[in-house]
Amino acid sequence: MSLGLAPAAPRRKPSLTPMIDVVFLLLVFFMLAARFGQDVTIPLGAGGGAGEAWSGPPRLVDIRLGTVALNGVETPLGDLAGAVRPLTETLGDPVVLRARDGAELQRVIDVMETLTAAGFDRLILVE
Repeated sequence: MSLGLAPAAPRRKPSLTPMIDVVFLLLVFFMLAARFGQDVTIPLGAGGGAGEAWSGPPRLVDIRLGTVALNGVETPLGDLAGAVRPLTETLGDPVVLRARDGAELQRVIDVMETLTAAGFDRLILVE
């Protein structure tokens, strides 16, 4: 006895071509829409060689987790450039920076940017 049903048609395998096209378009979109950051460099002095003599008073900036100290005296970051200026003859005199007690890299960069903005162009970073 036949119920009049036709035999089941074989299932077609889905095509992956449209999905590959969509993934490719998304890839191109995100590559073009991505914001490529600018690399910012901060020039550092190579440090004094054995033949170069230090001139003037010491200029050691200790950078700690929450504070900045110039020659052992705690100084607010906003006043640091003004406190360093009397210790230098010219803006080209070296200023030594030393990160201490788990200071974060961003804090070191903030101090360097503050001094660079004030015109000090010879910063020496030591351990």
